[in-house]
Amino acid sequence: MRLLVTGGAGYIGSVVAAQLIAAGHDVTVLDDLSTGHADAVPAGARFVQGDLRTGAAAVLGEGIEAVLHFAAKSLVGESVEQPALYWSHNLGGTLALLEAMRAAGVRTIVFSSTAAVYGEPETVPIPETAKTMPTNPYGASKLAIDTALTEYARMHGFGATSLRYFNVAGAFADHGGWLGERHAPETHLIPNILQAAARDSGPVAIFGDDYPTPDGSCVRDYIHVADLGRAHLLALAACTPSQHAIYNLGSGTGYSNLEVLAACREVTGLEIPAKVADRRPGDPAMLVASSERISSDLGWQSARGLGEMVADAWACGYR
Repeated sequence: MRLLVTGGAGYIGSVVAAQLIAAGHDVTVLDDLSTGHADAVPAGARFVQGDLRTGAAAVLGEGIEAVLHFAAKSLVGESVEQPALYWSHNLGGTLALLEAMRAAGVRTIVFSSTAAVYGEPETVPIPETAKTMPTNPYGASKLAIDTALTEYARMHGFGATSLRYFNVAGAFADHGGWLGERHAPETHLIPNILQAAARDSGPVAIFGDDYPTPDGSCVRDYIHVADLGRAHLLALAACTPSQHAIYNLGSGTGYSNLEVLAACREVTGLEIPAKVADRRPGDPAMLVASSERISSDLGWQSARGLGEMVADAWACGYR
Protein backbone atom coordinates (compact mmCIF):
# COMPACT_ATOMS: atom_id res chain seq x y z
CA MET A 1 0.00 0.00 0.00
CA ARG A 2 0.97 3.62 -0.49
CA LEU A 3 0.89 5.11 2.99
CA LEU A 4 1.24 8.56 4.54
CA VAL A 5 2.82 8.68 8.01
CA THR A 6 2.32 12.07 9.65
CA GLY A 7 4.86 12.83 12.35
CA GLY A 8 7.10 10.12 10.95
CA ALA A 9 10.27 11.96 12.01
CA GLY A 10 9.35 11.56 15.67
CA TYR A 11 10.04 8.71 18.06
CA ILE A 12 7.02 6.47 17.55
CA GLY A 13 6.21 7.59 14.01
CA SER A 14 9.72 6.79 12.75
CA VAL A 15 9.63 3.28 14.23
CA VAL A 16 6.22 2.54 12.72
CA ALA A 17 7.36 3.94 9.36
CA ALA A 18 10.39 1.61 9.43
CA GLN A 19 8.19 -1.38 10.23
CA LEU A 20 5.79 -0.48 7.42
CA ILE A 21 8.67 -0.32 4.94
CA ALA A 22 9.98 -3.68 6.16
CA ALA A 23 6.48 -5.09 5.53
CA GLY A 24 6.65 -3.96 1.91
CA HIS A 25 4.63 -0.74 2.01
CA ASP A 26 5.47 2.45 0.09
CA VAL A 27 5.82 5.13 2.79
CA THR A 28 5.78 8.92 2.63
CA VAL A 29 6.60 10.79 5.85
CA LEU A 30 5.11 14.25 6.44
CA ASP A 31 6.64 16.14 9.38
CA ASP A 32 7.21 19.82 10.14
CA LEU A 33 10.30 18.95 12.27
CA SER A 34 9.06 21.10 15.15
CA THR A 35 9.84 18.18 17.46
CA GLY A 36 10.97 15.49 15.01
CA HIS A 37 14.38 14.91 13.43
CA ALA A 38 15.05 14.55 9.70
CA ASP A 39 17.70 11.90 10.35
CA ALA A 40 15.09 9.75 12.12
CA VAL A 41 13.09 9.28 8.91
CA PRO A 42 13.83 5.64 8.07
CA ALA A 43 15.73 4.57 4.96
CA GLY A 44 13.35 3.86 2.12
CA ALA A 45 10.76 6.47 3.09
CA ARG A 46 10.08 9.58 1.05
CA PHE A 47 10.25 12.66 3.28
CA VAL A 48 8.14 15.79 2.84
CA GLN A 49 8.70 18.65 5.29
CA GLY A 50 5.44 20.42 5.99
CA ASP A 51 2.48 20.64 8.35
CA LEU A 52 -0.96 19.08 8.21
CA ARG A 53 -2.72 22.22 6.99
CA THR A 54 -0.38 23.07 4.12
CA GLY A 55 1.31 19.78 3.24
CA ALA A 56 -1.21 16.98 3.56
CA ALA A 57 -3.45 17.72 0.58
CA ALA A 58 -0.68 17.59 -2.01
CA VAL A 59 0.75 14.33 -0.65
CA LEU A 60 -2.65 12.68 -0.37
CA GLY A 61 -3.30 13.47 -4.04
CA GLU A 62 -0.37 11.29 -5.07
CA GLY A 63 -2.12 7.95 -4.73
CA ILE A 64 -2.00 7.56 -0.95
CA GLU A 65 -4.29 4.74 0.21
CA ALA A 66 -4.20 5.14 4.00
CA VAL A 67 -2.83 7.40 6.73
CA LEU A 68 -1.09 6.64 10.02
CA HIS A 69 -1.36 9.82 12.07
CA PHE A 70 1.24 10.61 14.75
CA ALA A 71 1.77 14.36 14.30
CA ALA A 72 0.88 16.07 17.59
CA LYS A 73 2.03 18.22 20.44
CA SER A 74 2.38 15.89 23.41
CA LEU A 75 3.74 17.62 26.52
CA VAL A 76 1.17 17.62 29.29
CA GLY A 77 2.70 20.55 31.18
CA GLU A 78 2.97 22.66 28.05
CA SER A 79 -0.65 21.90 27.22
CA VAL A 80 -1.72 23.34 30.57
CA GLU A 81 0.34 26.48 29.98
CA GLN A 82 -0.62 26.87 26.30
CA PRO A 83 -3.97 25.14 25.75
CA ALA A 84 -4.75 27.06 22.56
CA LEU A 85 -1.59 25.65 20.95
CA TYR A 86 -2.80 22.11 21.62
CA TRP A 87 -6.33 22.69 20.42
CA SER A 88 -5.06 24.39 17.27
CA HIS A 89 -2.29 21.93 16.45
CA ASN A 90 -3.79 18.64 17.59
CA LEU A 91 -7.50 19.06 16.90
CA GLY A 92 -7.34 21.79 14.26
CA GLY A 93 -4.51 20.13 12.36
CA THR A 94 -6.23 16.75 12.44
CA LEU A 95 -9.52 18.18 11.17
CA ALA A 96 -7.59 19.73 8.28
CA LEU A 97 -6.03 16.32 7.59
CA LEU A 98 -9.40 14.57 7.67
CA GLU A 99 -10.90 17.08 5.25
CA ALA A 100 -7.91 16.68 2.93
CA MET A 101 -8.36 12.91 3.11
CA ARG A 102 -12.06 13.24 2.29
CA ALA A 103 -11.28 15.44 -0.71
CA ALA A 104 -8.66 12.97 -1.96
CA GLY A 105 -10.90 9.93 -1.46
CA VAL A 106 -8.65 8.43 1.24
CA ARG A 107 -10.84 6.80 3.87
CA THR A 108 -8.50 4.73 6.08
CA ILE A 109 -6.67 6.11 9.12
CA VAL A 110 -4.89 4.73 12.19
CA PHE A 111 -4.60 7.39 14.90
CA SER A 112 -2.08 7.70 17.71
CA SER A 113 -4.33 8.40 20.68
CA THR A 114 -3.42 8.26 24.36
CA ALA A 115 -4.35 6.86 27.75
CA ALA A 116 -4.48 10.49 28.93
CA VAL A 117 -8.10 10.54 27.72
CA TYR A 118 -9.02 8.52 30.85
CA GLY A 119 -7.57 10.96 33.38
CA GLU A 120 -7.58 9.43 36.85
CA PRO A 121 -9.29 6.07 36.31
CA GLU A 122 -11.90 4.57 38.59
CA THR A 123 -10.78 0.99 37.87
CA VAL A 124 -7.45 -0.65 37.01
CA PRO A 125 -6.63 -2.25 34.58
CA ILE A 126 -8.40 0.33 32.42
CA PRO A 127 -10.76 -1.00 29.73
CA GLU A 128 -11.87 0.95 26.68
CA THR A 129 -15.31 1.27 28.27
CA ALA A 130 -13.90 3.34 31.16
CA LYS A 131 -15.11 6.92 31.52
CA THR A 132 -13.05 9.43 29.57
CA MET A 133 -12.16 12.26 31.95
CA PRO A 134 -8.96 13.95 30.70
CA THR A 135 -7.30 16.21 33.24
CA ASN A 136 -5.30 18.36 30.81
CA PRO A 137 -5.69 19.95 27.36
CA TYR A 138 -3.38 17.37 25.77
CA GLY A 139 -5.65 14.48 26.75
CA ALA A 140 -8.76 16.52 25.94
CA SER A 141 -7.50 17.34 22.44
CA LYS A 142 -6.82 13.67 21.72
CA LEU A 143 -10.26 12.69 22.97
CA ALA A 144 -11.81 15.31 20.70
CA ILE A 145 -10.00 13.72 17.75
CA ASP A 146 -11.34 10.31 18.73
CA THR A 147 -14.83 11.83 18.69
CA ALA A 148 -14.19 13.38 15.28
CA LEU A 149 -13.07 10.02 13.90
CA THR A 150 -16.31 8.44 15.08
CA GLU A 151 -18.22 11.12 13.19
CA TYR A 152 -16.12 10.79 10.01
CA ALA A 153 -16.73 7.04 10.09
CA ARG A 154 -20.48 7.62 10.49
CA MET A 155 -20.86 10.46 7.98
CA HIS A 156 -18.17 9.78 5.38
CA GLY A 157 -17.48 6.04 5.55
CA PHE A 158 -14.00 6.32 7.06
CA GLY A 159 -12.41 3.16 8.41
CA ALA A 160 -10.61 4.42 11.52
CA THR A 161 -8.74 2.95 14.47
CA SER A 162 -7.56 4.83 17.56
CA LEU A 163 -4.76 3.24 19.59
CA ARG A 164 -4.63 4.50 23.16
CA TYR A 165 -1.26 3.73 24.66
CA PHE A 166 0.39 4.37 27.92
CA ASN A 167 4.17 4.68 28.45
CA VAL A 168 6.20 3.79 25.36
CA ALA A 169 9.84 2.82 25.87
CA GLY A 170 12.80 1.13 24.21
CA ALA A 171 14.29 1.62 20.77
CA PHE A 172 14.15 -0.05 17.38
CA ALA A 173 17.12 -1.27 15.32
CA ASP A 174 16.81 -0.17 11.69
CA HIS A 175 19.48 -0.80 9.04
CA GLY A 176 22.27 -0.97 11.59
CA GLY A 177 21.17 2.12 13.51
CA TRP A 178 18.71 2.81 16.29
CA LEU A 179 15.48 4.78 16.32
CA GLY A 180 14.84 5.96 19.87
CA GLU A 181 13.66 8.79 22.09
CA ARG A 182 15.06 12.29 21.54
CA HIS A 183 12.59 14.55 23.29
CA ALA A 184 13.45 18.08 24.38
CA PRO A 185 12.61 18.45 27.16
CA GLU A 186 12.64 14.78 28.11
CA THR A 187 9.76 13.94 30.46
CA HIS A 188 9.83 10.12 30.42
CA LEU A 189 11.24 8.16 33.33
CA ILE A 190 13.42 5.56 31.56
CA PRO A 191 15.40 7.99 29.35
CA ASN A 192 15.78 10.40 32.27
CA ILE A 193 17.26 7.66 34.45
CA LEU A 194 19.57 6.54 31.63
CA GLN A 195 20.67 10.10 30.93
CA ALA A 196 21.52 10.52 34.62
CA ALA A 197 23.52 7.28 34.46
CA ALA A 198 25.39 8.30 31.32
CA ARG A 199 26.20 11.82 32.48
CA ASP A 200 26.68 11.12 36.21
CA SER A 201 24.44 14.12 36.77
CA GLY A 202 23.29 13.39 40.29
CA PRO A 203 20.39 11.52 41.86
CA VAL A 204 17.22 10.72 39.95
CA ALA A 205 14.00 11.96 41.54
CA ILE A 206 11.41 9.34 42.48
CA PHE A 207 8.19 11.23 43.10
CA GLY A 208 6.52 9.71 46.13
CA ASP A 209 7.18 6.52 48.10
CA ASP A 210 3.91 6.32 50.04
CA TYR A 211 1.42 5.26 47.38
CA PRO A 212 -0.82 2.22 48.02
CA THR A 213 1.36 0.00 45.81
CA PRO A 214 3.64 -2.93 46.70
CA ASP A 215 6.77 -0.75 47.05
CA GLY A 216 5.14 2.64 47.63
CA SER A 217 6.05 4.16 44.27
CA CYS A 218 3.74 4.84 41.33
CA VAL A 219 2.95 1.97 38.96
CA ARG A 220 2.77 2.67 35.24
CA ASP A 221 2.19 0.50 32.19
CA TYR A 222 5.15 0.30 29.80
CA ILE A 223 5.16 -1.03 26.25
CA HIS A 224 8.12 -1.57 23.93
CA VAL A 225 8.00 0.70 20.90
CA ALA A 226 8.46 -2.30 18.57
CA ASP A 227 5.40 -4.01 20.09
CA LEU A 228 3.51 -0.75 19.70
CA GLY A 229 4.45 -0.55 16.04
CA ARG A 230 3.27 -4.09 15.44
CA ALA A 231 -0.16 -3.08 16.75
CA HIS A 232 -0.34 -0.28 14.17
CA LEU A 233 0.29 -2.71 11.32
CA LEU A 234 -2.44 -5.01 12.60
CA ALA A 235 -4.83 -2.09 13.04
CA LEU A 236 -4.14 -0.86 9.52
CA ALA A 237 -5.04 -4.24 8.05
CA ALA A 238 -8.22 -4.43 10.14
CA CYS A 239 -9.68 -0.96 9.43
CA THR A 240 -13.27 -1.38 8.25
CA PRO A 241 -15.26 1.24 6.29
CA SER A 242 -17.79 3.18 8.39
CA GLN A 243 -16.36 1.84 11.65
CA HIS A 244 -14.16 3.48 14.30
CA ALA A 245 -12.40 0.97 16.53
CA ILE A 246 -10.67 1.97 19.78
CA TYR A 247 -8.01 -0.18 21.46
CA ASN A 248 -5.84 0.21 24.54
CA LEU A 249 -2.25 -0.96 24.30
CA GLY A 250 -0.35 -2.03 27.39
CA SER A 251 1.16 -4.91 29.31
CA GLY A 252 -1.79 -5.41 31.63
CA THR A 253 0.46 -5.39 34.70
CA GLY A 254 2.75 -2.38 34.87
CA TYR A 255 5.98 -1.60 36.69
CA SER A 256 6.65 0.67 39.65
CA ASN A 257 9.09 3.57 39.48
CA LEU A 258 11.43 1.67 41.79
CA GLU A 259 11.25 -1.41 39.57
CA VAL A 260 12.17 0.76 36.59
CA LEU A 261 15.13 2.18 38.53
CA ALA A 262 16.26 -1.33 39.47
CA ALA A 263 16.05 -2.48 35.83
CA CYS A 264 18.13 0.50 34.71
CA ARG A 265 20.76 -0.27 37.34
CA GLU A 266 20.91 -3.90 36.24
CA VAL A 267 21.21 -3.11 32.52
CA THR A 268 23.81 -0.37 32.89
CA GLY A 269 25.79 -1.98 35.72
CA LEU A 270 25.78 1.41 37.45
CA GLU A 271 24.44 2.31 40.87
CA ILE A 272 22.46 5.36 39.58
CA PRO A 273 21.74 7.32 42.78
CA ALA A 274 18.12 8.25 43.48
CA LYS A 275 16.25 10.44 45.92
CA VAL A 276 12.63 10.44 46.99
CA ALA A 277 10.81 13.67 46.19
CA ASP A 278 7.30 14.83 47.05
CA ARG A 279 4.39 13.42 45.10
CA ARG A 280 3.46 15.38 42.01
CA PRO A 281 -0.08 16.78 42.15
CA GLY A 282 -2.56 14.61 40.28
CA ASP A 283 -0.32 11.56 39.93
CA PRO A 284 -2.53 8.45 40.33
CA ALA A 285 -1.06 5.48 42.17
CA MET A 286 -1.62 3.08 39.26
CA LEU A 287 -2.21 3.47 35.53
CA VAL A 288 -2.40 0.11 33.80
CA ALA A 289 -4.19 -0.80 30.57
CA SER A 290 -6.41 -3.71 29.80
CA SER A 291 -5.51 -4.89 26.30
CA GLU A 292 -8.03 -7.72 26.19
CA ARG A 293 -10.03 -6.16 23.36
CA ILE A 294 -7.15 -5.88 20.89
CA SER A 295 -5.89 -9.30 21.93
CA SER A 296 -9.30 -10.80 21.17
CA ASP A 297 -9.97 -8.84 17.97
CA LEU A 298 -6.52 -8.66 16.37
CA GLY A 299 -4.39 -11.19 18.25
CA TRP A 300 -2.01 -8.55 19.62
CA GLN A 301 -0.25 -8.59 22.96
CA SER A 302 2.97 -7.09 24.24
CA ALA A 303 5.93 -9.44 23.90
CA ARG A 304 8.92 -7.55 25.35
CA GLY A 305 9.43 -6.93 29.05
CA LEU A 306 10.95 -4.06 31.01
CA GLY A 307 14.50 -5.41 30.81
CA GLU A 308 14.45 -5.45 27.02
CA MET A 309 12.96 -1.96 26.87
CA VAL A 310 15.74 -0.58 29.05
CA ALA A 311 18.49 -2.55 27.26
CA ASP A 312 17.39 -1.30 23.83
CA ALA A 313 17.09 2.28 25.06
CA TRP A 314 20.59 2.07 26.59
CA ALA A 315 22.03 0.61 23.37
CA CYS A 316 20.44 3.45 21.42
CA GLY A 317 23.04 5.90 22.57
CA TYR A 318 23.06 7.15 26.15
CA ARG A 319 26.59 5.89 26.71
